[in-house]
Amino acid sequence: MWSSLPFDFPRMLRFGAVGLLNTALGYAVILAGLALGLGDILANATGYAAGLVLGFFLNRQWTFSRADGFQPGTALRYGGVFLVAYSVNLAVVIAARSAGIVENPLVHLAGICVYSVVFYLGSARFVFVGRGDDSTDRIVRVADKPRRQPANPTP
Repeated sequence: MWSSLPFDFPRMLRFGAVGLLNTALGYAVILAGLALGLGDILANATGYAAGLVLGFFLNRQWTFSRADGFQPGTALRYGGVFLVAYSVNLAVVIAARSAGIVENPLVHLAGICVYSVVFYLGSARFVFVGRGDDSTDRIVRVADKPRRQPANPTP
């Protein structure tokens, strides 16, 4: 299921604000992990894990206006997009290590940038599909035929 939502600059700004919070938290945890001797991979994984749950709820509630309760499918899609974005981030870190750049915080910042772009595109087009509270109507299926029905029908 893919979203057909048009370009939405305010939504991108909200995603960016959530991303700044997640990045600050994640990067702080990465730096702490490096200082504690966890190494690149474990410090990086710990940092991203710290922001994952926070990011899900902030993006669902605020960025994409999905106040319709917990949706297991949304959480699974979010986890899948996270894994793809994180894998791309990790590839940046591993490539840097292969090039001889080890234990360098700037490598992690480069990975964060790539991760952010991939994660936004996946979130906007695949995870948080639909308009949530912004929608004035919803699609219901009647005899396998979609039809529009007002969100708050009057009796």
